Amino acid sequence: MLRILRCAVFGLVFLFGVFAASPPASAAYPDRPVHWMIGFAAGGPVDIVARIMAQALSDRLGQQFIVENRAGSGGNIAAGAAINAAPDGYTLLFVAPNNAISTSLYKKLPFDFLRDTVPVASIMQLTNMLVVSNAMPVKTVQEFIDYCRANPGQISFASSGNGTSVHMSAELFKVMTKCDMVHVPYRGSAIAFPDIISNKVQLIFDNLPSALEQSRGGTVRAIGVTSPQRWPGVPDVPAIAETVPGFEAVGFYGISAPKGTPPEVVEILNKAVGDALKDPKVTARLTENGGIPKPMTPAEFGKLVTDETEKWRKVVAFAGVSVD
Repeated sequence: MLRILRCAVFGLVFLFGVFAASPPASAAYPDRPVHWMIGFAAGGPVDIVARIMAQALSDRLGQQFIVENRAGSGGNIAAGAAINAAPDGYTLLFVAPNNAISTSLYKKLPFDFLRDTVPVASIMQLTNMLVVSNAMPVKTVQEFIDYCRANPGQISFASSGNGTSVHMSAELFKVMTKCDMVHVPYRGSAIAFPDIISNKVQLIFDNLPSALEQSRGGTVRAIGVTSPQRWPGVPDVPAIAETVPGFEAVGFYGISAPKGTPPEVVEILNKAVGDALKDPKVTARLTENGGIPKPMTPAEFGKLVTDETEKWRKVVAFAGVSVD
């Protein structure tokens, strides 16, 4: 009997040691590639930043972060794909102002973004930049407004899709300046630029990363930024608000996951993003693309998305636009 008791005690001690030494399931995350849904075409501003961060996260977490471009419907195709994926941390969504705007702009979305996602991490803040075709006879915001008013309905503006900040920045500008312009949506700003360069479409209020690349290359002319003051990365470009008081459209980039994603997985991802944003090489690349790195806790990022959703709801109502 004593021998049997000793064996039983030994067995319990052994099992306790095994369980104590075994890490929780989340400690192994990620143990396979992670898919990151991007709502816009390759080569655009969202794609540029996503690939910078995907490499940084791959380096820190030891698994590949695969950027998947699911362009269309103002980013809602990607949002739907992410929301309908298993909430295990292996499918993420790149979050930008389009997600906040779509909540009020689109009337028949099959999901509720705030309800059906959990905030993971903030990456950076950025502005949009108004760039025009070099064929346009304007060099300032006021000259552009004057030209617009003198040629009503003859100027078209590109966007990266209905419901993006690129689209809504222009709609806000139209209302505040009484400029009559025609909207031409694309599946991403990278696709739009050849038509802007050739003057088939005259302008775009693009996210700074790609607008800055094009303007630096001399293929288009930058005449204003949508932030309330001049943006640190491009101090020589005036704020549109200097000519149109009260005009403002500042954006954000971040990460969300499907509702139900384990909190411990969210924390692992948030820490990895925060660590990446402390890396001078990563922050230098984001800064080169016109962004201001902005790490936040999941709760802080969640509040930002909620606040942005309400802000853009007011802009959508003010501009009087909607998408069925």
